Amino acid sequence: MSFPRRAPLALSLVALSGALTIVPTLVAQAAKTPTTASVLASAKESLNKETGVHIVVLTVDKKIRSSVVADIGTTSGTETYVSGDETFTITVTPKAAYLYGSKKGLTKLMGLSASEQSKVGSEAIVMKVGSSPYTTFHSNLTSSAFSQLLPPAKGTSLLAKRDQATKGYRLRWTTAKTSSTPKELSTLTISSGPKTLPLKEAVTTADGSSKTAFTKWGESVRVHVPTKTIPYATVFPSS
Repeated sequence: MSFPRRAPLALSLVALSGALTIVPTLVAQAAKTPTTASVLASAKESLNKETGVHIVVLTVDKKIRSSVVADIGTTSGTETYVSGDETFTITVTPKAAYLYGSKKGLTKLMGLSASEQSKVGSEAIVMKVGSSPYTTFHSNLTSSAFSQLLPPAKGTSLLAKRDQATKGYRLRWTTAKTSSTPKELSTLTISSGPKTLPLKEAVTTADGSSKTAFTKWGESVRVHVPTKTIPYATVFPSS
């Protein structure tokens, strides 16, 4: 059993790829003559130095509202998704990852069968470090995921007009429609101050929209570890 990648943090958090190969001099040029490449390069350099961030995503999709609240640190992180009675929380520590949630959250969103969810009940599935599920959740909820907050340089444009509220740079790009997702128009606002870090992101589609806020950059993330747990192998004995 391997959990499907959920939409929330792709949220914003988590589904972009492609490393930037920008010469170092562009970083120094960002403040003087900003370009798409220089802003992305400066942001990547700033993200590499960060230890934590608080992320809130509010989404309306086909009139259904949902929210994601996440705290991502260097070795620990947590994410909670809520949409009506569909909820789940994922927590990662250096030693294990934990997943728990409502009945609908675990079955409809995380892909558990009814019998698997029945085994879990109100407990948290625990996945030990080194296991495949742990590795997946750890890579999405620790600082190694920060680079995923940035779009690829190709196809991304730096808008001439800065964000009115923050005076930050605005990057815009379009994500093509796929068999499972609609076409998306994204605008990412990045600070123009000493630290070139993401501040907010807006995504619009034919079905709805989402708004993401990035705050508390540099925070020290502490997570709550569930006390009532059930081993992954007990829930998925054939895995």
